[in-house]
Amino acid sequence: MKNRESSFILEFKNISINDIPFVGGKNASLGEMYRELTKKGVLIPDGFAVTAYAYRYFLEKTGLKGKIKSILSSLNVKNTRNLSEHAKKVRNEILKTKLPEELTKEIISYYKKLSHSYKEKYTDVAVRSSATAEDLPDASFAGQQDTYLNIKGEEEVLKSCVKSFASLFTDRAIFYREQKGFNHFDIALSIGIQKMVRSDLASSGVVFSLDTESGFKDVVYITSIYGLGENIVQGMVNPDEFYVHKPTMKKGFKSIISKKVGDKKIKMIYSRNYKKPVKNIDVPKNMRKKFSINDEEIIKLAKWTVLIEEHYKKPMDIEWAKDGKLGKLFVVQARPETVQSRKDSNVLEDFVLKKKGEILVTGKSVGSRIGSGKVRVIKNVSGINSFKKGEVLVTEMTDPDWVPIMKKASAIVTNRGGRTCHAAIISRELKIPAIVGTDNGTEILKNGEFATVSCAQGETGYVYKGKLKYKIIKHNLKKIPKTKTKIMLISGTPEEAFEQSFIPNEGVGLAREEFIIASYIKIHPNALINFEKLKDKKLKKQIENLTKGYKDKKQFYIDKLAEGIGTIAAAFYPKDVIVRTSDFKTNEYANLIGGKIYEPNEENPMLGWRGASRYYHKGFIEAFKLECKALKKVRNTFGLKNVKVMIPFCRTIKEGKKVEKIMKKEGLKRGKDGLEIYVMCEIPSNVVLADEFSKIFDGFSIGSNDLTQLALGLDRDSEVVSGIANENNPAIKKLISEVIQKAKKNSKKIGICGQGPSDFPEFAQFLVKEGIDSISLNPDSVIKTILKIAEAEKNLKR
Repeated sequence: MKNRESSFILEFKNISINDIPFVGGKNASLGEMYRELTKKGVLIPDGFAVTAYAYRYFLEKTGLKGKIKSILSSLNVKNTRNLSEHAKKVRNEILKTKLPEELTKEIISYYKKLSHSYKEKYTDVAVRSSATAEDLPDASFAGQQDTYLNIKGEEEVLKSCVKSFASLFTDRAIFYREQKGFNHFDIALSIGIQKMVRSDLASSGVVFSLDTESGFKDVVYITSIYGLGENIVQGMVNPDEFYVHKPTMKKGFKSIISKKVGDKKIKMIYSRNYKKPVKNIDVPKNMRKKFSINDEEIIKLAKWTVLIEEHYKKPMDIEWAKDGKLGKLFVVQARPETVQSRKDSNVLEDFVLKKKGEILVTGKSVGSRIGSGKVRVIKNVSGINSFKKGEVLVTEMTDPDWVPIMKKASAIVTNRGGRTCHAAIISRELKIPAIVGTDNGTEILKNGEFATVSCAQGETGYVYKGKLKYKIIKHNLKKIPKTKTKIMLISGTPEEAFEQSFIPNEGVGLAREEFIIASYIKIHPNALINFEKLKDKKLKKQIENLTKGYKDKKQFYIDKLAEGIGTIAAAFYPKDVIVRTSDFKTNEYANLIGGKIYEPNEENPMLGWRGASRYYHKGFIEAFKLECKALKKVRNTFGLKNVKVMIPFCRTIKEGKKVEKIMKKEGLKRGKDGLEIYVMCEIPSNVVLADEFSKIFDGFSIGSNDLTQLALGLDRDSEVVSGIANENNPAIKKLISEVIQKAKKNSKKIGICGQGPSDFPEFAQFLVKEGIDSISLNPDSVIKTILKIAEAEKNLKR
């Protein structure tokens, strides 16, 4: 056998990660996994690599190298037309050149050997390029060269190899090399020839070993579609999305903390036409609303991802496929994640809109930045020459040919694609805000109009009319002082939780269920409980559309509430996350779908049927049991034992006991598996009877807004008297001081949640002086309040 430096072919079993100079990043990774991880249960389809030496031999032996140099001598990458013309000339030269006979023989020999190992005369293979500089930490070449699927027969394999060599000189590949300072002949191309996985009969997707938007490392992020995986990379399909929490999964829990169904309108399958070996077909409507993989497969992919990440000791970007004939999952590619893993975790950057405007389009946000400029709608790649620097690129979807103009864009908006599509990957790398999967962005947004693209408001991205002002706030977390008083967060938005976890904190002191119910569920729980009895056909249809895939509508409520809570709990694990059970007022519950049927009309909902008094009432007890089941799922199924429960607006001791009894029946027993149950201290009776409340609850969280309105006898919804409300009022301070002392006497935890400590420095100093255990704050006010509290603590020591 020849040595590695002069071999045309290397089989996967003989390749390791150290072979990047010979076979490129993708193939080196495939060989490494095939050698090291198949024995740990990770399934990798077999194959071989046509080496970088074979590519260089091809160029030298045929005289192509000199011809290419001559063509590129007048290249100007700043001129997109010039770039396109030169790239096309180089590719045409390569495509009309035959492979040397000795290289042809070796490729055919190893293809026959691979076919024989799978007991086929001519097996179906994927032909993938693997550049020798690909996937380096400082130069992401992802998706620059082409992939050919369902290639069968000796002639087709050879043709695909020549096409792969030519793809090293696409517009985007030439542009990238010039931008990164690589000599065109310092980069060589290896080709991976790998047994196809029949995912055309099942599903495929991409997995990241961290959250792609925030860089949060304790989750596995999985996307999945029907059919071959090219559609997910190209952004042709909006995929299903799943998050699995790694720390609890490693403990044996089924920690699928989030599941979102994508539309999956088309799928790529095998074609009988050898000239076009794959084609797209429509997915039946009944299949689109179903998940493309099951929970068992989600967990298996997550476990494999952890194994791969642990082997490489770095965050990974993995492509997987399920074989519809074998019913088995396979990993078909793995490369280092090249964006979030390079982020400086000590710098916190906030993009904040100074004002909001008319919303034109929404979609999935990529990153957390804001950008604005004139809209440029480009329907296909032929129009890219018209694009100008600083414009907002609006298109159906992007592929690697678009990279030269993407670099000039102030923001990117696409009709199609998910968070792992080409537009998302490149925009993250270029640090450009992007909104993908808008469906109709190219129709709504008009050429020449100004628009602002905001990815700074969580999972949903917004395109606003006009050029809106925004600011960028940067914080060096190394310079933020530590405080004796625990600083916790107020949270209720699951899609922002991973990003918020990087803010200095000791956990979540108040996680509100209301946002999850209003945004994720949208339906009154009683309308789900009584779904079969509903007489309004229009209402039933509306609920049916929102709960597709769920025969049991109650389970929809449980699952979605559990996923929302679970995402927040996972983001801050293992720190405490105190979840407040639902505290909608009757008018707010009435606004949910079907809510008007079940809610009374109250003159003052703020003082009416809310909090604990709902939970044991015959009109709501079954709905409260669904909340308990969701909380139980978070703790017992997801394994997130850091979740504590807090009961709001508990007026009497008797109410507290009634609620605790129901929770116990539903499997939430105080003290079992470390479960703590707190009570909001927001009614004067909570202060007066703090000793008695201490006997049935583990702690208190002072709700200063309600406590202020009830102590001062005002309605904080009334504009006329709202100006009187002030936590600095001596009566409020006296109540707070009293309850802190009683909690301390009874060895109970006590914290406060509200804007008071942020708005009034002297109020924060008062709380520190009184010895409060924790202060919970809205994320945007944490850092400035930490500085105030640190100063207060410093003054107390003097």
